[in-house]
Amino acid sequence: MRHVPFPLRNPAMALYKYVTFKNAMHVLEGTIRFTQPGAFNDPFEMVPELHVPEGFGGDREINMSFSVTAPRRVTRDYELAPDFESDHCSDSNSRSIRSSLDQTIGILCLSKNPASLLMWSYYADQYAGAVVEFDDSHDFFRGSFPIEYREHRPKLDVSYYESNNEPIPVAELCVKPKEWEHEREVRVARSLSDCQLVQDTSADGYPVYVMSIPVECVKAVTMGERMPVEHQRHIWEMVKDRNLSLHLDAISNWGYDLRRDTIKLPGMKSPIISPRTAHIFVQDSGPTGDIARWQLKSNKLAQFVNDTL
Repeated sequence: MRHVPFPLRNPAMALYKYVTFKNAMHVLEGTIRFTQPGAFNDPFEMVPELHVPEGFGGDREINMSFSVTAPRRVTRDYELAPDFESDHCSDSNSRSIRSSLDQTIGILCLSKNPASLLMWSYYADQYAGAVVEFDDSHDFFRGSFPIEYREHRPKLDVSYYESNNEPIPVAELCVKPKEWEHEREVRVARSLSDCQLVQDTSADGYPVYVMSIPVECVKAVTMGERMPVEHQRHIWEMVKDRNLSLHLDAISNWGYDLRRDTIKLPGMKSPIISPRTAHIFVQDSGPTGDIARWQLKSNKLAQFVNDTL
């Protein structure tokens, strides 16, 4: 059967999220989690070194307010030089501030990288999950900002923050080591008061807050190489009548790449059936099932390209 390539889109207009099957289903059902910074897998998240000058306010609590949609400021007056050293520069106050943020904000982590082998392994259940593609021009992603990747951990001056009398953009705290640069991460921050609490405690020890995500935000779903066929069928049933694309990845014949088999494109009613995708439809009646069964019977590759049965 003729190979149908997946359609190219403007990368500037797409964001991607690597998810488990369970979380892919949540997205397709219309909700997505906004996670507290303390639940992230990087312990350095939003914990800069914070310089509190000697005699600054004594033991009083440091009061700061934050903006979840404001962009980073062009001037960096609030930052100290990477080689700045002081006995009054540490992360202890930063940890206290992040603990406060954990009670008030949630963050949606996305990526501009649609084909990261590492992120498939880290976040998509070792290739048994999926990658969901979003249209970042939708208002749902208003205020999104890219992560900054740096060699040196930022050092911030608390006196600037308190004297500026303006909310601090959450974006300014989202700096990560260059080791994470391959993720090309983009974030959306929201107040937890604008989210819905759906679970008091999760496996990461934090309450689960979600927001409703409009169906038109989702542009495509790509299922992973190791996703069980039963899960593939569940996702097909969820998206078959929707105006989005559905793909299934498999190990490429050459190199460390993934081959993408397209199952449907926006507006299509009947699936595209290949030896790789036939397993999804083999139980169907009518022409779709007939074609799928013929593919599995007549194409020798079928027994090799899908070992998730």
